[in-house]
Amino acid sequence: MTPSELYHFLDEHQISYEKFDHPAVYTVEESKKLSPEISGGKTKNLFVRDKKGKYHILLTVEQDKRVDLKKVSEVIGYGPLSFCSSDRLLKYLGVEPGSVSLLGVLHDMDFEVEVLIDEDLWKEHYLLCHPLVNTSTLRLCREELVRLFQLSSHPFRLLQIPELEG
Repeated sequence: MTPSELYHFLDEHQISYEKFDHPAVYTVEESKKLSPEISGGKTKNLFVRDKKGKYHILLTVEQDKRVDLKKVSEVIGYGPLSFCSSDRLLKYLGVEPGSVSLLGVLHDMDFEVEVLIDEDLWKEHYLLCHPLVNTSTLRLCREELVRLFQLSSHPFRLLQIPELEG
């Protein structure tokens, strides 16, 4: 799915969003410096897999949360987790590094990606997501994201994502 196909999907299904353009950002630190100040839950997306590559998980948390992958793996029961390669990012979510987004699940037509959204982040009324490229940010309300997941038949789970201590 391309960004223009994403916008077509959103518009076709009357999913409301606000678009904010900015310079390309690849890290949370760059996002804090280069993105406009937008109210809402600022997301960090981690695309991980189990050791055998059978399970692929998109973890979405608030941008400053330091995720404890070891504890996440214990909670979900898939064994040790590691970050996916750029090839897997492209195959499963249709994005390059730096553009990982909840909206990438629209590319996952075979439903091979499990989406876990942090309960703390979900308390926000609006969530901020890249539209498959890292030069814009979309602000969508939770209800619109739920509709997007329903329309795409892609489930998601809310989970208290464990944080690194210290």
